[in-house]
Amino acid sequence: MTTSVAEKPKSSEKTTRKTYSDLGDVAVSAISTELNQLLADVFALYLKTKNFHWHMTGRHFRDYHLLLDEHAEQVFAMTDDVAERVRKLGGITLHSIGDISRHQRLKDNNQQFVDAKDMLGELCADNQELTRLLRSAHEICEQHSDVATASLIEVWIDQTERRTWFLSEIVRELP
Repeated sequence: MTTSVAEKPKSSEKTTRKTYSDLGDVAVSAISTELNQLLADVFALYLKTKNFHWHMTGRHFRDYHLLLDEHAEQVFAMTDDVAERVRKLGGITLHSIGDISRHQRLKDNNQQFVDAKDMLGELCADNQELTRLLRSAHEICEQHSDVATASLIEVWIDQTERRTWFLSEIVRELP
């Protein structure tokens, strides 16, 4: 049986998403939605970390500058893994800065000047919040038996807890 021209979807029409896994459309949709929010949060945390890295001042400038650069690299490394996981499932991921801003839950910091203690404290709180968000995403993965995504999230939780630990130890000692 051949398909007539009238039956073929137009290029502007939304076509059914291709699911590359056996999780099914409901699972793919739920997990992709959650991962896209995480991706937006990770991009927001990356940019904030780089912002504070660029604008760090003070007595411990070099140490904090290098620490934040290391943290930013680790956070940025998550972005590709998160986005590619969405695609592996058959979902669609973020396309633009506008998409990021619509999905992010972590708050930006647009202040002209932030002192070192406040920078590090804010990043510590953001990493703690990211850990909570990652745990929530892990629960969604467990509900849909997505062990592969859950395994990745477990690694990201460990990395995020490590960043939180380092930042909290520094902030605790600052005047």
